[in-house]
Amino acid sequence: MIGTLVNMGTIVAGSLIGGMVKKVLKEEYSQGLFIAMGLAAFGLGINTVVQNMPDSNYPVLFIASLALGTLTGTVLKIDERVNNLTSKQKDGGKLWQAIVTVSLIFCVGTLSILGPVQSALYHDHTFLFTNAMLDFVTSMVFASTYGIGMVLAAGILFLWQGSIYGITMLLGDFITDNMMTELSIVGGFLILSSGLAILNIKDCKTLNMLPALIVPVIWCAIMG
Repeated sequence: MIGTLVNMGTIVAGSLIGGMVKKVLKEEYSQGLFIAMGLAAFGLGINTVVQNMPDSNYPVLFIASLALGTLTGTVLKIDERVNNLTSKQKDGGKLWQAIVTVSLIFCVGTLSILGPVQSALYHDHTFLFTNAMLDFVTSMVFASTYGIGMVLAAGILFLWQGSIYGITMLLGDFITDNMMTELSIVGGFLILSSGLAILNIKDCKTLNMLPALIVPVIWCAIMG
């Protein structure tokens, strides 16, 4: 778990630094950063999908995942419940949208998925240490736009990587190449969806779509 703790620590540090920078930014600069972060998420989402789509062994799995996941999230009213919790806070909705976006960027990637596996099986933290440096910069930039609340993404990353680490310790090399590919495709679409929301183009209610990430894991585990 050393690699995950280091990764989490860099996100906390980046968020604190970025949060302090935000206090001295003028409104026009903050708005410019909002647009930049929206475009970055949009581009990362497209890139993730395009990179992984050719390697998919189940070409329609992402469609089923998005459909089933979004339906489940809508029935559970995830987006509505989170918005109700943050409605009394200034810009609370934007903050949670940003936390979801940056958490997806942190968690849905080769380094963040394979890192805990390498750490659990071989005590090799190279992937996670590399990921930590990337996440430090990302969290700092996002926090300079949305504030110190981005530190909450560190907790989400800990739960994600900690779960992968624990499952790997119990079941061995549970994360297969197929699973990682399919998970990355679905995650790419969710990052893309978040980018659209940040840019105020279309609110796809990405929070309701989060259960879609579970479908590829279950499917690939069964097929594997």
